Amino acid sequence: MGLLAVGLSLCASGSAWAQFAADDPDWIESETPPPPAFSVGKLIQFEVSPTSSLVYGVDPASIRISQRDGVVRYVVVAGSASGATNIMYEGLRCSTGQVKTYARHFESGGWKNVDKADWTSLFASAPHRHSLALAKAGACDNKVVPDSVNELVRRLKNPALLGAQ
Repeated sequence: MGLLAVGLSLCASGSAWAQFAADDPDWIESETPPPPAFSVGKLIQFEVSPTSSLVYGVDPASIRISQRDGVVRYVVVAGSASGATNIMYEGLRCSTGQVKTYARHFESGGWKNVDKADWTSLFASAPHRHSLALAKAGACDNKVVPDSVNELVRRLKNPALLGAQ
């Protein structure tokens, strides 16, 4: 699939999602827990793009679903064939189609919080393609968070089940 087709697909998906994205003006984000421990050896991989040179995965033990604010928080790892990795602690706000990067992990210094972390549209820019792919792979069911972490993990491990629901 060409780059233009991928872009059009993402735009179409964004339009469909935006129909459901009713932002609650009274919504308040819960206090964000610190970045959790993670294991790169237990990642559940998900596809961002068939042409991507990076492999993406989420550590299932890092996933938290806050029923209080409706945010799915997780550690995601992007790895290259050369062994380089980007590790981020993120949150998905399914009801509005937004993502926030709370912290980045550095091999030499551990976690470093992102200055001025803000909610950003999943559809606004290329740096969040992996977040959109994760949302579509099961972290969000349109605008709704899964009932449990176990349900989210089941969806990630069995992508064919998403269409059967």
